[in-house]
Amino acid sequence: MLSEINLSLSDEGITMIMGPNGAGKSVLLRCLHGLFQPSKGQIRIFGEDRTETRTPEAMVFQTPVLLRRSLIDNLQFAAPAATAAEIHRCLESVHLTDKAQTPARQLSGGEQQRLAVVRALLTQPRLLFLDEPTASLDPFSVKVIEDLVQQASNRGVKVLFISHDIGQSRRLASDVVFIHSGQVTEHQPADQFFTHTKSTPAQQYLAGQLVL
Repeated sequence: MLSEINLSLSDEGITMIMGPNGAGKSVLLRCLHGLFQPSKGQIRIFGEDRTETRTPEAMVFQTPVLLRRSLIDNLQFAAPAATAAEIHRCLESVHLTDKAQTPARQLSGGEQQRLAVVRALLTQPRLLFLDEPTASLDPFSVKVIEDLVQQASNRGVKVLFISHDIGQSRRLASDVVFIHSGQVTEHQPADQFFTHTKSTPAQQYLAGQLVL
């Protein structure tokens, strides 16, 4: 449950959302994406009310949600206007060209998540929500996904990325939002967060201690 969230984010860069399990990170992301409706308060996306915004958005969950179809069919369904060349480039970028006709659900976990991320990006979102997309994945898949996310950010896509991986957050973050017990206890540019953390829960978290 979230409580008294007051947060303003830049419309550029990669915002990493960190905090212990059960802190409210996923709930926050789902509220921002419109999957949950907060009981009070207001959400504005690029200056528009959440209920009225038409901003192109995409979200990738920790467990990939894929159609019972081939990789190509998954991409074509998400972006019907995409050309064959664009789809080929997507598959090539996630090293899955040789599995284009394979049923998506027969892929390994890392391959499925690579497909899910590149499928989301194929829809050309302005805003990308990522809920622990690399949790428990093999290092190669983590690297591929991180590269895709960084490239998307460089193109102007705003990314909100939940992660428990401190190393990953150091690599990707423009800024960091730290959530504890449903509240934002800290929001700082990444360089300041990792060197001059202010809140006690965040300090404990970065030190590898249990945060209750």
